[in-house]
Amino acid sequence: MSSPAIRVHDLCKTYGSVAAVDHVRFEIPAGELVGFLGLNGAGKTTTMRILTTFMPASSGYAWVAGYDVMYQSMDVRRHLGYLPESVPLYPEMRVDEYLTARAKLKRVDRTARPARLDYCLDRCRIKTVRQRLIGTLSKGYRQRVGLADALLSDPKVLILDEPLSGLDPVQQEETLATIRDLSGQHTVLFSSHQLGDVEKICDRVIVIHRGRIEFDDRLTAIARRAPHVLIEVKANADDAAKLFRQIDGVSSVTATPAGDGWAKLDVHMAHDKDLREVVARKAFEKGWAVRQLDLRREKLEDTFMRVAYQRG
Repeated sequence: MSSPAIRVHDLCKTYGSVAAVDHVRFEIPAGELVGFLGLNGAGKTTTMRILTTFMPASSGYAWVAGYDVMYQSMDVRRHLGYLPESVPLYPEMRVDEYLTARAKLKRVDRTARPARLDYCLDRCRIKTVRQRLIGTLSKGYRQRVGLADALLSDPKVLILDEPLSGLDPVQQEETLATIRDLSGQHTVLFSSHQLGDVEKICDRVIVIHRGRIEFDDRLTAIARRAPHVLIEVKANADDAAKLFRQIDGVSSVTATPAGDGWAKLDVHMAHDKDLREVVARKAFEKGWAVRQLDLRREKLEDTFMRVAYQRG
């Protein structure tokens, strides 16, 4: 069995008494596309910077493409493509000129260099601006130049920190399609605040919160979770919650007042069974008016919000 493309074990990064990364553990097999999510300050960028050898960890271990990020940093860099959130570019250079210089630095074979450069320009949809000065490009185009740079050496692993930042909606869709196409050929770990975009293309999601991994699973596992019923009734919130908790098959109920005597309740089920009819019947038997009754299945946004806010 081949070793994981990325392996992280008990990784920590502290600044004085503050733990930016706190005993983080995960593994990513070769060819997998993984979304790395978290609120601002959760530890995403710090973890990525350690994996890319940009900064050292305080303790713990990490391997990228089979190489230790601390003791084999040059080997890691040879097998890694990295797109930071703020792409460092030379504004006075032309796109072609810059990428050619970067290909030389990355030791791309001289005979293969023109073909590789054309491939990256085409894949990142920047052929039309290849003769433009980088300083004249929009932020979206500069992001794509950075992505082309990350691809130049045909790395085994790609780490992309907010690759969609600054892109317009059309550019976002094009870049998402590019990232999706890269999976399989490359192992991709990318962070984004756009949960819908992550849901479109990722196989798996890792959520970090306050420096710790709080969720790590495949998106298909989220979709398989038992559904829940959202209902609004004209009743006291506590009374309605107490009534619905007595229904067979209900695992939990959360209730919040909705104003003007209305209550909004989220009725979670212990199994994959539609309880809307039972919930509605209980409300009608009490003489409560109902103005909303929906069946909802878990989405990535629900999971993320629960991790980010219910854990404080």
